[in-house]
Amino acid sequence: MQKTFLGLRTVAYYVCDIKKAKEWYSDIFEIQPYFDEPYYIGFNIGGFELGLQPTEKETTTKDSGVIAYWGVENINEVYEKMIAKGAAEHEKPTNVGGDLMVASVFDPWGNIIGIIYNPYFKIE
Repeated sequence: MQKTFLGLRTVAYYVCDIKKAKEWYSDIFEIQPYFDEPYYIGFNIGGFELGLQPTEKETTTKDSGVIAYWGVENINEVYEKMIAKGAAEHEKPTNVGGDLMVASVFDPWGNIIGIIYNPYFKIE
């Protein structure tokens, strides 16, 4: 039987300055985009897509109804790097049970970026 949902493929963030956002995300994720056009920039982050889409509407923070978490090995180190590079605190690194840790920041365009250390989760 074929599965309806195949898993997360893309997380897209809206940014008012796509050139600066491309530089910021390239620096934070330590990778260059695989797709780079004025209307969309795509990064391959461990087999998942992080997309940047331009918008004319500038906001400082966006709704926090949904947070996508990017896996990391050292959550405190990554969190501190993001803050040092201009992100703003949303949620400091927090233990949420066992060895599981989560944190989140606002990028310079108000998007919420979640990071997670989850030694229990394995990609199938």
